[in-house]
Amino acid sequence: MGLSIHYSGSFNPNASLSDLIDEVKDVAELYKWKYKVFETGFPTKSNKAKAYDQEIYGICFTPPECETVWICFLSNRKMSSPMHLTFFGKNENQEESPYLYMLSTKTQYAGTEIHKLIIHLLKHLEAKYLQDFMVTDEGQYWETGDEKLLQETFDLYTEMIESFADSIEIYPVNQGESFEDYFERMIQKIQNRLKD
Repeated sequence: MGLSIHYSGSFNPNASLSDLIDEVKDVAELYKWKYKVFETGFPTKSNKAKAYDQEIYGICFTPPECETVWICFLSNRKMSSPMHLTFFGKNENQEESPYLYMLSTKTQYAGTEIHKLIIHLLKHLEAKYLQDFMVTDEGQYWETGDEKLLQETFDLYTEMIESFADSIEIYPVNQGESFEDYFERMIQKIQNRLKD
């Protein structure tokens, strides 16, 4: 639970992966964010759109109080991450196979400034290195650039998280109550509190 940025896309075959890595590394070093560089060049032989090897190409970084941002790709040049490759790379379930390429980063605890920095970096990378790039920003900053709306959305998520935590303390699980029934009861109480 918490405000997140969801994204997917592919690497532009006319761009340089090593240049992308250098730019992201420079940003991470500027802000003193931890980062990790993976393979710096795609295989020279072309891959079919769905075929990929078991390597990760690109870079990831982790701002304080934030989940890792994956600017990583498989050898077919589609965005993914080591975790996604492990869980979905050999998955034969057709319904779950799209998850291999669906990335997400929770920024809820990092705050609006880091959220904005990530969004601006993604916009820069999209223009220079990515194609078919799609972002769903729960803070709506990607779509609107509205800092006030972003702050209001962060505040709303924070209030919901705090209300849920308070509800768990105030309203414990009833004897014999299933988790599903308890969860539904808590959601109803939270919604009632937010209406007041």
